[in-house]
Amino acid sequence: MMPGPLRITQTISIPEREIEFVFARSGGPGGQNVNKVSSKAVLHFDVTRSPSLPPEVRTRACELFAARINAEGRLVITCSTSASQLRNRQECLARLQHMLQQAAQAPVVRKKTAPSRAARQRRLDSKKRQSGKKAQRRRSWDSGEE
Repeated sequence: MMPGPLRITQTISIPEREIEFVFARSGGPGGQNVNKVSSKAVLHFDVTRSPSLPPEVRTRACELFAARINAEGRLVITCSTSASQLRNRQECLARLQHMLQQAAQAPVVRKKTAPSRAARQRRLDSKKRQSGKKAQRRRSWDSGEE
């Protein structure tokens, strides 16, 4: 089992009892060992009903990871990169921790600001230069037809 609760932030941690693991036989190369050992780790975490997550983090997690949440509202993370069940389990926990840390960060709201006086002046100068170029072309083209 885990050495204790999974720490997400200073204030948020997930107790062991809320995380469930299922182990299965892993696909891919590995010879005869693949057919005998259940090394693939599948982590289930009930993100919609977890009392350990604040409501705003729960909502953001549901939005961010909707593709990984099943019909029962459980976040499912699988890992079969290693031949070791323990390493796959640790990788699942690391992924869960990273995902919940992402959800715990509140998005930064952009403050609308007005353009500065210098920026407005630069824009007007640029427009005048562009207008001058086009006026120059018109005059030279008009004078050629007379």
